[in-house]
Amino acid sequence: MSERWKYQIKTGLPWGIFMTVFMILFEIKEVTFMDQVSKPFFYFKAVAYILLGILVLGYSSWKSKIKRETK
Repeated sequence: MSERWKYQIKTGLPWGIFMTVFMILFEIKEVTFMDQVSKPFFYFKAVAYILLGILVLGYSSWKSKIKRETK
């Protein structure tokens, strides 16, 4: 695996997991934890947050890192 992908996963995965947990906590007053986790749409949103974190946030962080290193 290339260094870029390792960096993207290392930076984007925690963001995606954090957003998934935040999403659960944000809706906990209206919908119980078990009700949220039992719906298939929850898993779709969780995968979407993780992929967005890895692909978008990780890539933009990688580009910024490369710019900082070349200066």
